[in-house]
Formats: sequence, structure tokens, C-alpha cells
Amino acid sequence: SRGLAPIHEGKPEDWDTMIDTNIKGLLYMTRAIAPQMVARKSGHIINVASSAGKEVYPGGNVYCATKFAVDALTKSMRLDLFKHNVRVSQVSPGHVEETEFARVRFDWDVEKAAAVYENFQPLKASDVADAIYYIATRPPHVNIQDIFMFSTQQAGSNFIDRSGR
Repeated sequence: SRGLAPIHEGKPEDWDTMIDTNIKGLLYMTRAIAPQMVARKSGHIINVASSAGKEVYPGGNVYCATKFAVDALTKSMRLDLFKHNVRVSQVSPGHVEETEFARVRFDWDVEKAAAVYENFQPLKASDVADAIYYIATRPPHVNIQDIFMFSTQQAGSNFIDRSGR
């Protein structure tokens, strides 16, 4: 989530961090675990994507691109692995409080980070954990492909009700 800037002002080191974490991290972890799942003909990979992988927003260019990549990789992994009885799912949350996301995005500027969640109730980390648990506990013949979720005060990446309700 490093950086929130127009493409012409972004920092290449922030881009590298996002690509290394969100794309390469997913690839390397999947490569490490998928062969064992294929060998035993059983397994379930659950990726954490983001609403930023479904819709872009100003300044989110590289972060959104990496989360679009997570979405594409999840879909293609599903096609590669379903014939081996390995399920592949993802959860795609909007704003989530109780994480370091905003602090990392704003280089640990606590005031800027707090403003992201000002006057609205985002999802809680436990809401996302519950979705992951739901995905993981479906019967073996069920594969939840994606849970795309927002709080009731968020209708999209740039549509947030800050009325304080």
C-alpha cells in the first residue's frame, strides 16, 4: 500500500515494495505450497485481494495494478489447479480498520492515516477473518471464488458516507 500519488509523482522504491509484496510474494508462496496440494489431490488456497483490484482510484495506480494482478492470478490459479482438486478463492475487502494499511500508505503519518477512517465505520479485521473462515469451511465440493465486501458506509473505493452514522 506504499504511496498514494499520481503516476508521474510516484516513487519507484514504493512501486518495487508493492510489486514484491503483492505479486511476487503471492507467486513465491503459491509455488512453495501448490505442488504438495497437487500431489495429495487436496488443498485450498485463499488469497487476500482488495476492492482496489476491482476498481481504480486516483493516486492508487500501482497498488491497484498489483491487486488487479492478485485477482487475475487467483482466477488463473483456479483454472490450473481445479483438475487436481485444489480450490482457489479470494476475499476482496474495502477499507479495513485495525490494520497498518493507512499508516504504511502515509509513511507512518498518524494524522493522515486516522483521517482515512474519520466519520465512518470501515470493516473490521475480524469481518475479513470471518469471510476467510467461511470460505475455508465450505464442503469439499464448494469453491467460493470471491467475496467482495465493503462496510455499509462504503459503496466503492471513492464512495464513502462520512456522515458519522
